[in-house]
Amino acid sequence: MDIVGTRRIFLSISIVLVAISAVVLVSPGLQLGIDFTSGSTVTYQFENGDPGTVAVTDALLRAGHPKAIVQAMGSDQYFVRTEDLGVPGLTAINDEITKLDEGPALVLDNSTVGSSVAEDTVRNAVTAVIVAAGFVMLYIMYAFRSVPASYKYAVAAVIALGHDVLIVLGVFTVLGVAINAEVNAIFIVGILTVIGYSVNDTIVIFDRIRENVTLAPGRDFRSTVNLSINESITRSLGTSITTMTVILAMLLFGGASLRDFLIVLLAGVIVGTYSSIFIAAQVLVLWERRAFLPWRRVAASS
Repeated sequence: MDIVGTRRIFLSISIVLVAISAVVLVSPGLQLGIDFTSGSTVTYQFENGDPGTVAVTDALLRAGHPKAIVQAMGSDQYFVRTEDLGVPGLTAINDEITKLDEGPALVLDNSTVGSSVAEDTVRNAVTAVIVAAGFVMLYIMYAFRSVPASYKYAVAAVIALGHDVLIVLGVFTVLGVAINAEVNAIFIVGILTVIGYSVNDTIVIFDRIRENVTLAPGRDFRSTVNLSINESITRSLGTSITTMTVILAMLLFGGASLRDFLIVLLAGVIVGTYSSIFIAAQVLVLWERRAFLPWRRVAASS
């Protein structure tokens, strides 16, 4: 199967997906949780039925929180997000919630994050992603030091990594509009997990490329990459399908608290598998042929 020969199709698809992700990240943007914006969240469980989102929203309006976000989490549970409440604000909301016909309501969870903590979270999240990418490059350059120009493998892996993270962020932005999926602290854990999975999948293919380059140094590099992908694609797909099966099971039968984290993992596994086969390895071929340089393309065609 000539996977390398179809690289333009898959690279074009990726460029479109990355462009769409960049656009939706600008507008409407990620739905940031209180870990990044500061504020309070409360989860209620009603004991006498389901009042409905409209009734809960009206109760919050009467309590003085017209901009509160209300999200249904089941037949009788609601997730409420507002600005920083404090004790008096929480008491006022609880009083109005209790007046509903389906009340009283049990407070399952209540958390508040101040603005300074939120700023630290944003800074630490960005730092964590940058540091992870840096260590990935250093590790690959060291692991592939026996191959000529090992830095090419490191750069290709980081390009694939950036591709994966950006598309996952784009998917999560769309889900933020569709199902109010929020970016919180556990989301960053998910992104770092996606980085690890993407790099692992990419290294499996790169390692096979290294072995085949060593065994047949005179073979055309394009043929070596294509052979390596075909030799390792079954393993990559098998691992990914197994992982996705577990994540889907947890999404279907697990709790709502882990939903956003599992969505990040699921999207990351899918995109990471795709990029390791159709992006990272193809970047190596393009780099080897200098196909991304206009003057080299002209020279090659003449």
